[in-house]
Amino acid sequence: MTYEYTGFGSEVQLFNFLKKYLIPDLEKTKTYSRTDCYSERYKLNIELKVRKRHYNELMLEKKKYDAVIRESNKKDMLPVYINATPHGIWAFYLLKTEYDWIEKELPKTTYWNNNERVTKVVTFLNINQGIDLLPLVSLGKL
Repeated sequence: MTYEYTGFGSEVQLFNFLKKYLIPDLEKTKTYSRTDCYSERYKLNIELKVRKRHYNELMLEKKKYDAVIRESNKKDMLPVYINATPHGIWAFYLLKTEYDWIEKELPKTTYWNNNERVTKVVTFLNINQGIDLLPLVSLGKL
């Protein structure tokens, strides 16, 4: 099977893609959870992000990182960050690396027309440090 990747417009689309092609038991977490989804089969607790532009270094907020680590520890699962851009989908196992956290002035929200800027603590993950998921779709396995 060959999948023609065209990118995603939302995290819902990314979730549906992952469930259909890679992680069949993927489930959304409850509404007020700090993480997006999980897989009992693979023991993964996952934070999803979709970027409308491609970057070789993908930003991760410290508060999101802390939340996925905390929730993963509670559930005895591996913390994973999956980020999709128009050029591909990358997964990062968050326990594999030390991170350089920096403060950066960024928009308060991503999707709403709110121009307010706030200081956020972030790190940047190079796509070469992640796992490129698209070749796995062609192979039909995670």
